[in-house]
Amino acid sequence: MRTITYLQAINEALDEALKKDERVFLLGEDIGVYGGGFGATQGLQEKYGKERVRDTPISESAIAGVAVGAAMTGMRPVMELQFSDFITVAMDQLVNQAAKIHYMYGGKASVPLVMRTASGSGTGAAAQHSQSLENWMAHIPGLKVIQPTTAYDAKGLLHAAIQDNNPVMFYEHKLLYKTTGFVPKEPYTIPIGVADIKRRGSDVTIIATGIMVNKALEAAEILQENSISVEVIDPRTLVPLDEKTILSSVKKTKRVIVATEAVKNSGFSAEITSIIAESNCAMLLKAPIVRLGGEFVPMPAQKQLEAHATPQVATVVNAAIQLIAEVEA
Repeated sequence: MRTITYLQAINEALDEALKKDERVFLLGEDIGVYGGGFGATQGLQEKYGKERVRDTPISESAIAGVAVGAAMTGMRPVMELQFSDFITVAMDQLVNQAAKIHYMYGGKASVPLVMRTASGSGTGAAAQHSQSLENWMAHIPGLKVIQPTTAYDAKGLLHAAIQDNNPVMFYEHKLLYKTTGFVPKEPYTIPIGVADIKRRGSDVTIIATGIMVNKALEAAEILQENSISVEVIDPRTLVPLDEKTILSSVKKTKRVIVATEAVKNSGFSAEITSIIAESNCAMLLKAPIVRLGGEFVPMPAQKQLEAHATPQVATVVNAAIQLIAEVEA
């Protein structure tokens, strides 16, 4: 297999989907000649034309409204919001329309759209361009929520999202775009709702999402030097969530850290923690579950403060060492 970047994997999946299915089209701000805010649609308008790779006005509500209407009439739109923060402008179209139409029409209408968006911190883009709001979408019945970490997962899950008959919210962390990984050249899909064990271990389970998967893997290497074996679980999709894989790992290690970059307060880490607490694994735990998440503050623009507001590799390492120490004590 080739090694390509996460960004190239996204671009390749879009290219393949456009080629395969004439119902697929892209829409968003600056996705045409400019190639998208981060370059994910580079070269696609030249290849498929302005009808299928559509530059839109600067109106997220209009982008989402067009996508919902087009999906209802048989098209398969892939809309891009440059930053996940901008979803706030399109909440009515996505939350009150896209998520509910299939249910309210008694199954007679579907909304097969994909919302792609860049999320997370690490670029100094400040409070209105650095949020991790995937938890909002995971709260809404009718929406699927995907958060791939690797280039391989990004391509396979984007194909699966475009082929799905439900509205899918597809979150791409900005810092992952330049990461590389092995990706098949041919099209492939990864089933939505299946977690991945990124690293196997026996002492502590770290359930991490988005950029925190990479930080958890870095932490695991450091912890290995301290004779602590870490298993890293990447849910890949928040909705539907692969509870079976998570609980199986917890049952094995009996120690758990849940790590997200999103603000810890009312975050998705609480959902995962509750699932574990309400399962038959709860009585097997050797220590309380540890939750790591963003501080309850607007994201700072200053780089050092930004790093201070979100969990880092050292945060994960220290949490694991402390967790083991508590167990041994």
